[in-house]
Amino acid sequence: MAKTKITLRSLGRTDIKITPIGLGVMQFAGGRGMFSPMFPFIPQTQKNEIIQAALDGGINWFDTAELYGFGRSEEGLSKALKAAEMEDDGVIVATKWLPMLRTARNIPRTIGKRLKHLNGYSIDLYQIHRPYSFSSVEDEMDAMADLVEAGKIRSVGVSNFSAEQMRRAQDALAKRGLPLASNQVRYNLKDRRIETNGILEAARELGISIICWGPLASGLLTGKFHKDPKLLRRVPFARRMMLRRGLEQSRELIATLEEIAVNHQATPAQVALIWLVNFHGETVVAIPGASKAHHARESAEAMKLTLTEEEINKLDELSQKFM
Repeated sequence: MAKTKITLRSLGRTDIKITPIGLGVMQFAGGRGMFSPMFPFIPQTQKNEIIQAALDGGINWFDTAELYGFGRSEEGLSKALKAAEMEDDGVIVATKWLPMLRTARNIPRTIGKRLKHLNGYSIDLYQIHRPYSFSSVEDEMDAMADLVEAGKIRSVGVSNFSAEQMRRAQDALAKRGLPLASNQVRYNLKDRRIETNGILEAARELGISIICWGPLASGLLTGKFHKDPKLLRRVPFARRMMLRRGLEQSRELIATLEEIAVNHQATPAQVALIWLVNFHGETVVAIPGASKAHHARESAEAMKLTLTEEEINKLDELSQKFM
């Protein structure tokens, strides 16, 4: 794999600089509550190893959320960062406010809990997790802008917002002299709908970063389940059902990812990730998850990979049916 320097990107139109690939730590909430059907329990020592591997590989930012165990994921991340002796100003942390059955007035009321669970690490990006609160987008953005002005967060993002909702959020923040930094949405070679539903177009127009969650389609794009479908038996039920639905329709795409990976002494997952974060210039970044240290190491190494124009176009062609 070619040795190249990792170039940082701006998070939207903020002054925050991030690597093209970060790390999502939703898995850190696994084994308990609503996440038990999706992810196994990960002991703190293993979380420490995962975060250390990501940092060693050059990754400088991590994404978590209130919903991920109501503090369990945030605490797991902060403990791992402390174990790695990482200073607050050396890492970028993104988390999210849970809007369901709440109003915008809850945003300032609960920010203290987020900061408590992060235990000394600042919130560089605070996101509205979904557009489902009892308040308007405009009221949510006003509450978030208040937090920026109070110095409790650095920037504002949204997650799973439509193009229209993104524009409303951007307009509301602009009145407070702030940009909307990002929209975190599902996007990968197996799901390219943001290219046809207006989300990507709006992001480019407004200078908003797209943060991809599920960039490997729950592991489908690694190719391991195509090679050995028996591995599905080890996967928690909810994730297993998602994977089974996509196996057949993605076989040609997986075969091409494997072929390209061999050419670069890489893995299919690395090829899928680097295509994702480079195909649209610097607009798109990704947050693959990791349940083991080698997963984080592999994601970080993907940033050193350079695909040929022919390889990029081939993957584009094969995955256009998933738009």
